[in-house]
Amino acid sequence: MSVLSLEKLHVKYIASANSKGPIKQRCYTLTHSDFTGELFLSIGTKYDKKAISGLYTKIMRDEVLAEWLKKENNYSLHVYLHVCGGLIIGRAGWRDNIFRGHLPLVLKSICQADIEFYQNHPSLKSSPIIVHFNSSNKKYNKIEEWGTPKDYL
Repeated sequence: MSVLSLEKLHVKYIASANSKGPIKQRCYTLTHSDFTGELFLSIGTKYDKKAISGLYTKIMRDEVLAEWLKKENNYSLHVYLHVCGGLIIGRAGWRDNIFRGHLPLVLKSICQADIEFYQNHPSLKSSPIIVHFNSSNKKYNKIEEWGTPKDYL
């Protein structure tokens, strides 16, 4: 899936989060179905451990986790991807390539699903998105800036 289809994006709020907040401790858990192309996004004050606790998800490790972090007076959206390490399917280079190819869709999904949140906190639209490519292989273990939420809204 290269284009975001809003009818295939399912969003739920958990752990006392809603479209107004909170900003601090706002976490996103994004999973998907390889069979239907559907995306499942949980927005809460904690990650949706239930969504990522199944055997298939534990082996694939293709979930995307994100959270808002504050440093001094500035917020940034941090996105975490599991490229390699532990028991997972796929080599690091292959997984890195897949994550990079799908990352614009992932970021658009997270931002579009939480559009009311950005309407309530317009300054966050200009906050940096920092992507953590987590890998036990130094070649793929990187932290990169991938624009701002307004680039994906």
